[in-house]
Amino acid sequence: MTRIDAKFAALKAEGRKAFVAYVMAGDPDAETSLEIIKGLPGAGVDVIELGLPFTDPMADGPTIQLAGQRALEAGQTLQKTLDMAAEFRRGDDTTPIVLMGYYNPIYSRGVDRFLTDAKAAGIDGLIIVDLPPEEDDELCIPAQKAGLNFIRLATPTTDDKRLPKVLENTSGFVYYVSITGITGSAEAQAADVAPEVARIKRATDLPIIVGFGIKTPEAAEGIAGIADGAVVGSAIVAQIEQGKPVAEILDFVRSLADGAHRA
Repeated sequence: MTRIDAKFAALKAEGRKAFVAYVMAGDPDAETSLEIIKGLPGAGVDVIELGLPFTDPMADGPTIQLAGQRALEAGQTLQKTLDMAAEFRRGDDTTPIVLMGYYNPIYSRGVDRFLTDAKAAGIDGLIIVDLPPEEDDELCIPAQKAGLNFIRLATPTTDDKRLPKVLENTSGFVYYVSITGITGSAEAQAADVAPEVARIKRATDLPIIVGFGIKTPEAAEGIAGIADGAVVGSAIVAQIEQGKPVAEILDFVRSLADGAHRA
């Protein structure tokens, strides 16, 4: 059982919904980023999604693209991201960390080496947005064998014919993308998302966590109410972009987490 499996089992036993927070590793710089990440569990975050900066983030909107650029310009690398996770683990051995990004940096490092290092650093799961199920032998299957969850995205265009393929080797949870398009581009509506979540739930026992387009505590509450939890990324990254103090950023995160936990 991974930390992700354990966290969702505990939340289910408590009758609580999950709040997942995304931040870009190294944004705006390594020191500030680590301080934010270390503060997330205390702000109510159940699962941390740690963005791996990449030069061509095709699924991300301007907010997260710019975060990746800031991180890369500040010298963030895959190794420094793993080091950051390892440093976090020295003070927190229970909060799951999901590394979210693109395949190129992993491929460049070498899959076997990457999986060994990621496991050693305390990474629990992967979301690699540009690897479809047809490429599961590349990373998904090796990751599962290494003890890492491989979390897949389902979208409004994932129809009933495609869904079984998407779910086939998915573990940890299913990330449902609530809108068509890039991150941060529109607002998620619980009424629109609910039927899709119900459809996916008929096909899997995995938790369904909904992300994209969640910007307020009220939206987090509404989305978590029709799923197993909510993910917020761009709205948090925007606070970092604005240069707000870490304490203020974490207060904002806490307000979102409280919203999801009210559901």
